[in-house]
Formats: sequence, structure tokens, C-alpha cells
Amino acid sequence: MAESVEEINATYEDLADLEREFEDVETEIIRQQYTLSKPLFEKREKLVAKIPNFWPLVLEQAPPDVDQYIQPSDSALLLSSLTVVSVSHFEIEDGGKGDPRSIAIRMEFSENEYFEDKVLEKKFWYRRSKDGYAGLVSEPVPIRWKAGKDLTHGLLDLAVKVWEEDKKKDQANGEKKKKITKPEEYTANQKALREKIDAYGLGGVSFFCWFGYRGEDVSAEESAVAVEEDKKRRAERKDGKASESKEDEDDEEDDDDEDDEEDPLALEIFPDGDDLAVAFSEDLWPSALKYFTQAQEADAMSDIDFEDDDEEMNEGEENEDDDDDEAPPLKKVKA
Repeated sequence: MAESVEEINATYEDLADLEREFEDVETEIIRQQYTLSKPLFEKREKLVAKIPNFWPLVLEQAPPDVDQYIQPSDSALLLSSLTVVSVSHFEIEDGGKGDPRSIAIRMEFSENEYFEDKVLEKKFWYRRSKDGYAGLVSEPVPIRWKAGKDLTHGLLDLAVKVWEEDKKKDQANGEKKKKITKPEEYTANQKALREKIDAYGLGGVSFFCWFGYRGEDVSAEESAVAVEEDKKRRAERKDGKASESKEDEDDEEDDDDEDDEEDPLALEIFPDGDDLAVAFSEDLWPSALKYFTQAQEADAMSDIDFEDDDEEMNEGEENEDDDDDEAPPLKKVKA
């Protein structure tokens, strides 16, 4: 006998709850792993500080999830001036009870011809919204570009200005408002940013546009409420209680959102900013020694290839000299 729609829906909800339980376990693993490995990363930092160009060499062998976002002009800056890269889970530092999935990525630079900053640090907060979104959100980080050296062609500066406008509106209204995504409601800076995005496209923007990533507009307060509501719903379902009204509320909110918003990424200058942050924290940073070793091996192979080319060239020149000394071959005589 076929199961009723209610029974099937209940099974889907049970599966969703089980998925969240797996997520809780994975989050706790991140917390424990960071605590245990932090002293090792600190030891590594002291050792690699003695190796010239360690981090530029690591970036030379960066995995595709990182390398695809680095343009040739970015490489010139990163390979010549980057001195230190570090990743921290700042919400659990010093015994903090925050979310271990929140991360800060810090990059230190020597004096260079592009910008004045010696340190660029970007923070990503793991947030959950009332409509079900869960992921990394951030705030734009300004860069003090030297005259004529802005690799983002003004995109980052405009992204910072738009964010500052939004922040002032929130402070004036006493609450956090959703980002404006309707073109007819754009401010002058938002219009300028949208025009610049359209002009340059997002297929080949500078790596440094990443510092302008914002993501979903979810405040810490909204996230805390959403987390508690989610825990409550899961507990109720576990006890066999149905949360009937919540689904209706979500449907109504979704309808309102569709009416109020256009494209939520319309003013995002680096839509994959969260993916790049994860690639840094889960691959490039912990596996830096592996990529450094690969860079060393690649350099060694290049030296071998160069020596082989020299030997082949010398052999070719010697063969030419030998050929000059030999008598020309006899012509065949026609019978």
C-alpha cells in the first residue's frame, strides 16, 4: 500500500534532521582539529619564516580552486611581495564558543608598487538566516592603492562605498535592512558599481576583488535567532510534535522576498568569494608544505630540462663541425 503524503513528508524531514546532525558532528570535528593542530601551525610558521619566498612558491603551485582566480597582474604582485599567509578560526580563539567555521585569512606584504597596506585581513562569519540559508558572509576590506595601480579598476573602492552606505542606513534606522537589489532604487554609488561590473564582467576580475565580497546579508542577531529556532523545530520533531505554522510562514516570507528583491548578487564583485575562502582554509593553508615541495620539484625539473637543452645544443654544434670536416658524399653515377 502506498504511503501517504504526510508520511513521505515526515520521512524527508527526518532525513533533513539527520543531515543537520551530521553537520553538527563535522562542526565539532573542526573545533577539535583546530585546537589540536594550532600549536603545529604555529611551529610551521616559525620554520617557514626562515625560507625565502615560501608563500610565493606555495601560490605558484596553488590548487585550481585558488589558481583560477589569480590573474597575471595579480601574480606579479603576489609573487614579488607576499611574505606571510595565515588562517585563523577567530570565533573560537582563546576558548571562544562561536562557530568554528568562521575564518579570518591574513596576508602580509613587503613594500610594493601597488598599495600602501602591509597587512590585508578578511574575515568570514558563518551565518544562518531565517529563510534557510547557511554559509559564509563578509564585509568589504578597503585597499589603499597607489596612484594608477588599482588592479580592481575601481570595483573594490565602489563596493566599499556601497557597503558603508548600507551600514549608515542600518544605524539610522536602528535595524539591519536587506541589501537593495532593485535597479530603480539604486543609489549613485550602486549605479556606478553596477555599470562597472557590466563593463568589466566578472570572468577575469582581479584576485583582489575578493576583498570586496559580502555574500548574503545576514546579521549576527538574525543568525542567532535562526539557529535557536532551528534547534527548537528539530527538538519538536524528535518528540513527535509538528511545527505546522513555520512552513506557512516560510512560504509567505519567500513570496515577499521574491516581490521585494531582484538579483541578490547584482552588486557582488566577487560572487565566489566564499568558495575561495574555503579553498584557502581547507586546502592551500593546511597543505602549504605539500605545495612548497611541488614548487621545489618543479624548479629542479626546470633546471634539468635547461641543462639537457644546453647539452643538446652543444652536441648539435659539434656534429655540425664534424660534418664540415667530412668529404661530401659521392654522387651516384648513372649507368
